[in-house]
Amino acid sequence: MNRVRLATWLIVSLIPAFAASEPSGYRLVKKLVLGGDGGWDYFEVEPGTGRVFIPRGTHIMVLDSEGKQLADIQNIHRAHAIAFAPELKRAFLSAEGSVEILDLEKLKSAGQIQLAKRDPDAILYDASAKRVFTFNGRGGNDATAIDAETGKLAGSVPLGGKPEFAQADGAGHIYVNVEDKNQIMAFDSKTLKVLHTWPISPCDEPSGLAIDVANKRLFAGCHNQLMAVVDYTNGKVVATVPIGKGVDANRFDPETGLAFASCGDGTITVAHQDSPDKYSVVQTIATQRGARTMALDTRNHNVYTVTAQFGPPPPATPERPYPYPTVISKTFTLLIFSH
Repeated sequence: MNRVRLATWLIVSLIPAFAASEPSGYRLVKKLVLGGDGGWDYFEVEPGTGRVFIPRGTHIMVLDSEGKQLADIQNIHRAHAIAFAPELKRAFLSAEGSVEILDLEKLKSAGQIQLAKRDPDAILYDASAKRVFTFNGRGGNDATAIDAETGKLAGSVPLGGKPEFAQADGAGHIYVNVEDKNQIMAFDSKTLKVLHTWPISPCDEPSGLAIDVANKRLFAGCHNQLMAVVDYTNGKVVATVPIGKGVDANRFDPETGLAFASCGDGTITVAHQDSPDKYSVVQTIATQRGARTMALDTRNHNVYTVTAQFGPPPPATPERPYPYPTVISKTFTLLIFSH
């Protein structure tokens, strides 16, 4: 997430959010002040275990499905996001200029892969190629491929713009939002060849991205308050869904047919897949201001989001013309919603 957009959603988060639509059954079941210092960005539920891993810059909080802290992994360098390789019992973290490897059994760092002149944001593991992909905005506008077993660099893919989130279809294809071009790009995870570049109008500044493999659909969160549904066989936008302001994450639950968009204004929009090309908003979950990102456990259908309390921003400077509001120390909070 870039600084201008981050500042925007934090300002937007000062606007009260109002729940709308008929409920789909999601309700707040737990709100926990986890505390601790450090920012946050993307976080994930570990497949198979339900453990929640939250990168917080210099450390990673590991929670059980109820929010109980299991570990706090230290000495991480500015981690943004995490991707799991369950069969390798590893996880990979995008960090400033590097990728950190985690041992999922010992819950500790297992090495580091240097990425020269790259600052990766989102990160993805593709099991079909056994490769990890980082998506690099500053310093590259490309994706870096890494052999997940050896840790060796396998090549890169030029993306022609600032990448945000990405998804794999399990059949050797990677799809990534190119935020500043309003596009989705598709490339081959083994040959690293770009296959398609699709404009996704009316979507503006796509951020989060979710996937429905069975119906070959992508769900892109757009900063003009839309979630665009894209047929990834041809790049056509088949539907749009109204969402809140400041979206940063999207999820899809294949069992319930629900698509989610979490927004910094304190809402999560929930849309039901009536058919692959038709979607109905069934609930707007009221979360908390600043809760722009989320994770989904498809085993029990729990939705997790995080935020904090914010103070006023510092004065603008030439280096930081859009300073974001200050995070109040020790207020980092986890919200768990159950279906």
